[in-house]
Amino acid sequence: MEAAHALLPAILLLLVGLLAITLTRPLGLSPIVGYLAGGVIIGPHGLGLIQESHTTHLLAELGVVFLLFDIGLHFSLNHLWEARRDILGFGPLQMVLCTLALGGLGMAVGLEAETAVIIGATLALSSTAVAVQTLVERNQQGCPVGLSATAVLIFQDVCAIFLLILAASLNGGGGSLRMDLGLAALKAVAAFGVAMVIGRYLINPLLRRLTLTRSEEVFTTLALLIVLITAAATGALGLSLTLGAFLGGMILAETPYRHLIQTEVKPFRGLLLGFFFITVGMALPVAVLAEQWLTILAVLVGLMAVKTGMIILAALACRIPVRVAVQLGFVLSQGSEFAFVILAMAGVSQLLGQQIAAVLIAAVAASLALTPTLAGVGNRLARRLAARRLESDQGQPSRMAPVVIVGMGELGRRVADALAAFDIGYLALEVNPECFIRAIADGYPVAFGDAGDPRLLETIDLTGRPSVVVTLRRYQVSQGLTPILRERYPELTRFIGVPDELEAERYRALGMRAVVERSHPRGLDLAAAVLGAHGVEDHQVLAWMQKQQELALAA
Repeated sequence: MEAAHALLPAILLLLVGLLAITLTRPLGLSPIVGYLAGGVIIGPHGLGLIQESHTTHLLAELGVVFLLFDIGLHFSLNHLWEARRDILGFGPLQMVLCTLALGGLGMAVGLEAETAVIIGATLALSSTAVAVQTLVERNQQGCPVGLSATAVLIFQDVCAIFLLILAASLNGGGGSLRMDLGLAALKAVAAFGVAMVIGRYLINPLLRRLTLTRSEEVFTTLALLIVLITAAATGALGLSLTLGAFLGGMILAETPYRHLIQTEVKPFRGLLLGFFFITVGMALPVAVLAEQWLTILAVLVGLMAVKTGMIILAALACRIPVRVAVQLGFVLSQGSEFAFVILAMAGVSQLLGQQIAAVLIAAVAASLALTPTLAGVGNRLARRLAARRLESDQGQPSRMAPVVIVGMGELGRRVADALAAFDIGYLALEVNPECFIRAIADGYPVAFGDAGDPRLLETIDLTGRPSVVVTLRRYQVSQGLTPILRERYPELTRFIGVPDELEAERYRALGMRAVVERSHPRGLDLAAAVLGAHGVEDHQVLAWMQKQQELALAA
């Protein structure tokens, strides 16, 4: 009987997770909404079927731990360097602006300056779990919006370490706050350095040996072991578990086995993330929601409006295009899972009062539930802004670039991502208004125009451009343009992606370099051919292709 009773929480969590997915999908809602609602229903403030405990909190935290580990798998040292603008520029500026704005509101309602700054910084954090999941559901994790958002979330997770120390200082514990913060910074830097050394000189050789066993179970076990050991190590140092998990992912990101590790970890990540959202719903104080719903609504609107505005302002200050900035503002406007931890601390709760702390917790939880909807609003607004450029951008290329991409559907975006990854300039053309608006909204530099019009080809001037990549299969148009292009631009290489060899032969007869698409996701083979033609080494192309396959697998 005892064993059956001990299994009840796990059974309930799994059942709620299953129902959340099956019931929300037909309604067009994010499963996150279902997880939160299910947690409210079964939690101590609802039917009381399950109580908050150390086990439920651990399962919830492991969900975020596995998420950060998965993000770390995509952030090698090279990737961190590529994202330096967002991690070292946009991220800090966003934190400062949001902290000042929200802290100022806290002081306006009577909070002490120190408390207001800590609460403002706490609310300035965004939820990694919710934001990343929302980006994945919208298939935006690989576009400029998704890359910038992920980089900022990683910076915020590092900031959360120091916020936890500041919040603990309100309880009167510990010694010098400055010393505690300095020690935490040294520990974080040391942990990063140790992780890189271990990855290069221990984990990589170990993985090579384990491949000889030809056992899939070995890699599953090792993946789980690395996640838990790295998380536990940073936790023991007084840092966050999530920082250790992220560093563990970075250790494996430098190895050729990361795609296999990601495959093994993915089921655990999805399951435990579901548990995290359910436990957030369990923590919602229903009585406070009923009594203080107007106050909670006001706090919720204020929180998300201020964060959206400050994030957009920070993005624009970092010269991020306005359409991307708008989407970033909406997708990062929610509170963070760290807010539940900090607001529940004895010192913070005592200074705020139980009722105010409960109102803030409820508002943060509600912001998590609203994120998928608001992200959709931000995307639609970005598209409207992009639509205004349609007429003004027609046939007006922004700069001379070596590659012209015709069409910004799935294949065109894949080629654009590849070129951007290796700092190869491109000019994209799109004649479909809807595709044009979507691409502009997601941060791609695109001009509106029909590449089948010889007048536009004269306008963009193909002289000096070595390549044109055609992602729209319009044989008659290509056939008609071939004599013109051969006469005026004899050195121009025309790439095109095709589904099979039969189609490839037709286009090769026109002098085009036809690439048969065999890999998943679509566009990888075409992008690889273009990269190779522009001097990118084979091993670099292969590494990029593997990374794209991992992103597709994670989605």
